[in-house]
Amino acid sequence: MRSTSSFPALAWRKSSRSVGSGQGGNCLEVAFAGPAVAVRDSKDPGGPVLAFSASSWSAFLGRFAER
Repeated sequence: MRSTSSFPALAWRKSSRSVGSGQGGNCLEVAFAGPAVAVRDSKDPGGPVLAFSASSWSAFLGRFAER
């Protein structure tokens, strides 16, 4: 786990579905940081960041596509 300062000036993205989810738009945000994918909580943008390799992130998303 890293701090947001480890990933300066990233373009954070979140699902457009999070706005109408009843959660006030709070969800996970994702940013692509070269060979890594960074993930953070939108409620705490200055908080901790999880970083995954692109291949690990792809495998993670692939599990959801199977359902």
